[in-house]
Amino acid sequence: MAAPTTPAPVPLNSSDIEIATRAANNFQLLFYTTYDSDTRLADLPNFYRSSSSITWNGKPYQGVDGLKELLKTMPSTKHDVQSFDCHPIPGTSPPSLIMTVSGQVQHGPPPPPVDNKARNPDGHPRVFSQTFMLVPDPAAVVAQGTLPVYFISADSLRFVG
Repeated sequence: MAAPTTPAPVPLNSSDIEIATRAANNFQLLFYTTYDSDTRLADLPNFYRSSSSITWNGKPYQGVDGLKELLKTMPSTKHDVQSFDCHPIPGTSPPSLIMTVSGQVQHGPPPPPVDNKARNPDGHPRVFSQTFMLVPDPAAVVAQGTLPVYFISADSLRFVG
């Protein structure tokens, strides 16, 4: 009996890297601007689908309805993205993307200027790490020469420290 064969890996090309770089920059600017807006409850779900998996600091949510459930209980936010990295996943064209983002997020209004020893209450910035699996949207109409339209297939946020 012959051993099963492993499919040959699909190599990445310079176009995949260029797409990942441009898409990641565009995504993080648009996503966090939307997240921090007054209209996030209406607008942020457009980045997700009903099949999207969300894990927010260890708590799972499913799809657009799960995201809305999470956002309804969350105070306003202000994200400060300090770094991001994105890698195309070989095998699809355009490629799916794995993206990691790190920075600080403030929930609620800024705290009053007092010496408060409480651990990260609302208003104090917290360091976060967030990982996204971005997948090309097969239903999107993409003009020739423009970036593909991606949706969030998986989103995992964790506070650091």
